[in-house]
Amino acid sequence: MQTLLKYYKSSILLSLVGAAAAFGIGHYYSGTVSGALSALFLMAVLSVLEISLSFDNAVVNAIVLKKMTPLWQHRFLTWGVLIAVFGMRLVFPLLLVGVMAQINPIEALIMAAQRPDEYAQIMLSAHVSIAAYGGAFLLMVALKYFFEEGKEVHWLGIIERPISKLGRMEAIEIAITLMSLYVFSRVQVEHEKMNFLICGIWGVVTYVAVDGIGAFLHTPDETQQLDLNKASLGMFLYLEVLDASFSFDGVVGAFAVTNNLFIIMIGLGVGAMFVRSLTIMLVEKGTLNEFRYLEHGAFYAIGILAFIMFAGTIRHIPEVITGLLGAAFIVMSLISSIGYNKKHPA
Repeated sequence: MQTLLKYYKSSILLSLVGAAAAFGIGHYYSGTVSGALSALFLMAVLSVLEISLSFDNAVVNAIVLKKMTPLWQHRFLTWGVLIAVFGMRLVFPLLLVGVMAQINPIEALIMAAQRPDEYAQIMLSAHVSIAAYGGAFLLMVALKYFFEEGKEVHWLGIIERPISKLGRMEAIEIAITLMSLYVFSRVQVEHEKMNFLICGIWGVVTYVAVDGIGAFLHTPDETQQLDLNKASLGMFLYLEVLDASFSFDGVVGAFAVTNNLFIIMIGLGVGAMFVRSLTIMLVEKGTLNEFRYLEHGAFYAIGILAFIMFAGTIRHIPEVITGLLGAAFIVMSLISSIGYNKKHPA
């Protein structure tokens, strides 16, 4: 219990502050205690939803984070939290609505406070663009992992071994992602087809740019040694874009639960904080080393999430299905890891 408290103390404190804020916001808008309790309940639902949808994100964060210097680990867990909670859950929706409605962020904030239904409608109208961009980035992340040439550890060998060999083909993950975007763009409504394709291509470009910057910072000149701080900076940028891609769909999907931007920000922000705490625990306790196939399960979940984001532009897919599918791969990979450990004791 004491060990868990060490990792989750700040998350618990933030959730208490968030609960008080949600109660106050609910009371402000409804003027009743029942309205305040309803807002508190919605905040709790959003927090749980965020945690359930982001467990694979925590695993991938931990994989990258353990390679970073302590300084950049600390920056990710401080600056990264501010970007995740306030940047992606408050500033990003305001900027998006501002662009869509051609108003400035302050006017968008006023709209969110005074005309939440109108604000939510504008946010939902951007769903296709956001899903195409975030889905393309996440699909690139998953494919890059499985197409890694020379990969020695395979969980579902019958699938992963042939895929790993195909990794010899240069940029195959880009080709598959672009083909996926083309296929899904063909089944969009007419006025969204080009929009879906363009936003998806920008998702691919963003991945290539971030991955390229990371590789550049990680590869020293012939006359120099590797600068771990520069390499960590590249990994920090990669994680921030990855976190953003995970949160895009969650932010838009949250409007199916409530149209109150402030409740959404608090609920998703609390969930994001717990995901950060989980990431720290995975790194410090060496969980990824103990469970051989856990990261495989996480990357399968990311690939599934990417295709669900694409498919969600055609027909609504409940968030609970997304969460359950991702959780299923994580749980199965854990069970397989435990089975492997029993057969091959250290």
